[in-house]
Amino acid sequence: MSEQYIISIDQSTQGTKALLFDASGSLIRRADEPHEQIINEKGWVSHDPAEIYQNIIKVTARLLDEAQIDKSKVAGVGISNQRETSLAWNRNTGEPVGQAVVWQCARAVDICDQVAAEGKAEMIRQKTGMNLSPYFPASKIAWLLRNVDGAQQLADAGELCHGTIDSWVVYKLTGGKSYKTDYSNASRTQLFNIFDLKWDEEICALFGIDPKNMAEVCDSNSNFGETDFEGVLPHKVPIHGVLGDSHGALFGQGCLKPGMMKSTYGTGSSIMMNIGEEPVLSTHGVVTSLAWGMDGKVHYVLEGNLNYTGAVITWLKDDLQMIQSPGETQALAEQAAADDPLYLVPAFSGLGAPYWDSRATAMFTGMTRTTGRAEIVRAGLECIAYQIRDVMDAMAEDSQVKIHELRVDGGPTKNTYLMQFQSDIAGVDVQVPDSDELSGMGPAYAAGMALGIWDEKIFEKLNRTKYAPQMQEELRKKKYEGWKKAVEKVLVTAHGLTGRKL
Repeated sequence: MSEQYIISIDQSTQGTKALLFDASGSLIRRADEPHEQIINEKGWVSHDPAEIYQNIIKVTARLLDEAQIDKSKVAGVGISNQRETSLAWNRNTGEPVGQAVVWQCARAVDICDQVAAEGKAEMIRQKTGMNLSPYFPASKIAWLLRNVDGAQQLADAGELCHGTIDSWVVYKLTGGKSYKTDYSNASRTQLFNIFDLKWDEEICALFGIDPKNMAEVCDSNSNFGETDFEGVLPHKVPIHGVLGDSHGALFGQGCLKPGMMKSTYGTGSSIMMNIGEEPVLSTHGVVTSLAWGMDGKVHYVLEGNLNYTGAVITWLKDDLQMIQSPGETQALAEQAAADDPLYLVPAFSGLGAPYWDSRATAMFTGMTRTTGRAEIVRAGLECIAYQIRDVMDAMAEDSQVKIHELRVDGGPTKNTYLMQFQSDIAGVDVQVPDSDELSGMGPAYAAGMALGIWDEKIFEKLNRTKYAPQMQEELRKKKYEGWKKAVEKVLVTAHGLTGRKL
C-alpha cells in the first residue's frame, strides 16, 4: 500500500481538531485548538470566523509537524463542521461581516415569530422537513442581514456570501475560488427544499434572503476546490469530503443502508437513521434531513435530538455531588436494588424528541424506602437509554423499518452498564467502535474513497464491541411502560392535562 495521507478538519462548537489518517485508514495523529465562546449580556452566543480560520491553519501545521510525515504524501482533505452556526462575509475581500451566530443562540426568535404569524410554518416544514425555529440558519442569516452594518447593502449588490461554517472554511482554504456547501449542511439551513434539492425561493423570500447569494450545493464527496493551507503543504490538494458533524458520524459509522442508525452520546444526543433515497416526513416528533449526496445520489435521514443525556451524569457529579467522576456510575448502578422502581425524567430545559415540550420540568418518580444514592445514580444512567428508545421507536414508526442494531459513539459509551441496558431496553444489538473521532472520520473516509485510496471495505477497519439484549421480554415491557408513565406524569404536571397520548 502506497504511503498516502488524508487530513480531516473537524470544526466543532468548542474548537477545531485536525486529524491525520494513513493509507490503511488508521488515525495516526490529532491536534486541537480551542476558540473563544463570545457570550454577551443578552446571552447571545457568537464565534469569530477569522479566529476559527486561523486556528484551522495553526492546528494543521502543528498536526503535520508532530506527525513528522512526508508532507508531499498528503493526498486530500475532508471537513466536518458544527451545524447551523451561521455567518456572512464579503465576497470580494473574504473578510467576515459581523460575528458568526452559533447554533445554540436564539436571538432570531422574533424573526421566526413573524414568519409563523404569516401562517407559513407548516409550509416550511413540508418543504424542509423541520419545524420553524431560530435554531436553524434561515432566521440567523436574516438577523445578520437586518442587524450588521453594511450586510444588506452588500447582499443587494451581490457581494455578500452567507451560510454555514463549512462554506466559510472552503472559501477561505481555496483563496476565495470556491463558494460551495454540501447536501447535508444545506438541508439544515431551513432554506433548502429537500424534495426539489435546491434553495427554495419562497422560503428565502420570507426571510429576506436572495438565493443567488447562497453557496453552490454539491455532493458531499465532490471536489470542493484545492488548498495548501496557506503554504503548510508543499502542494495543493483537493478538499474531497464535506459533511455536517452528525452526518459525518453517521457515515463514519458505516451506516450506508436504509434502516441503519447511530446515536452520539454527548452533552445531549443526536440519533440518526438512514432512510435511503426516498424522503419521509415525520409524524412522530423527529425531523427529516439529507444524510449526504454521494456520486449523484442523495440519502435521507430521520433525526431526533435530546437535550440531556451525558449532561445527566454531569448533573449527578457537579450539582448533586453524588459522584466524583463519571466512572463511578457503573459500579453504583450495578449495586442498586434490582426491584427499586425509580425513574428520572431529565426535562431540565424541557423535553426534546419525540415530545418537544418546552414547559416540561424534570422529575423523579417511583421513589420508595429502598431508594438511595445507588438507585438515583442508576436512574440517571437509565434515563439516557429510555430517551434514545423513545426516538428509535418514533423513527421505526415513521420509516416502517424494523431496527436490528444501533451504532453508538461518545464518551458515555465506555460505560458497560449503560451500553448493556441500552441494548436490553431497546431490544437491539448495540455496537461501540474503538474510535472517538467519528465526526472527523466520516469526511476523511468520503475524501479517501473519492480519491480511490479506499473503498467501502474501509468501514471494516473499525473494531467494535457488541452488546446483545439479555433482558427477558416481559421485564423489558414492564420497565419501558414504567418510563412512559413517568413521562406522562411530567407532561400532566406541566399542562394540568390528563390522558395525553405518548
